[in-house]
Amino acid sequence: MAASIMDLSPDRTAGTAESEDLRLTEALRQGREWAYEGLLRRFQQPVYALALRLVAGRADPCDVVQEVFLKVFKSIRSFRGQSSLKTWIYRITVNEAHNARRWSFRHRGKEVDLDADLTDCRKWTETIPDQGSSPYEETLNHERRAIIEAALARINPSFRTAVALRDMADLSYEEIAQVLGVSLGTVKSRILRGREALREELAGTLEESGALQWAPSTVE
Repeated sequence: MAASIMDLSPDRTAGTAESEDLRLTEALRQGREWAYEGLLRRFQQPVYALALRLVAGRADPCDVVQEVFLKVFKSIRSFRGQSSLKTWIYRITVNEAHNARRWSFRHRGKEVDLDADLTDCRKWTETIPDQGSSPYEETLNHERRAIIEAALARINPSFRTAVALRDMADLSYEEIAQVLGVSLGTVKSRILRGREALREELAGTLEESGALQWAPSTVE
């Protein structure tokens, strides 16, 4: 039977996702193997995508991903559900990315190429090429993405985190506030300033290729 409009409503979808999170959390606490696989299948890709942008070439995002899931597996029994499972995992990701960057600044003192990170962790890349795109379009999209990632890496880390969580991880303002442990007003301010900083970094760089069309608007 075809799904009804009611089945596809946002409220029902949100409720289903919440129910699935509760079911997954309980199964993880019980040590069910399918739950570990399900957790990785659902969150491995977005966690890698977020980590890649937060470390900004200063650390290996694959290391961050591994630390995130190790911490999730070890701490799941102490997770009280005061936030959603997704918010909790993203909070861990933000903290681990911050720790990785801090360690890298202290011990390495050199940048890591963003494209090298993508090559080393192909299974965690967040972008699936459009099957209808021509080789030229795919190459151009890759070049634009690389320049956008580089511009993102140059803005204030606090602003970068807020922009990445909002415009790339697609979290709500309320979820971002929970992830970062700051007020809603602070979240909105960081996103606004981060978007403006990103547009300034991109200005004049990708005008011909049209990348500025990607840059998020400073107003929603």
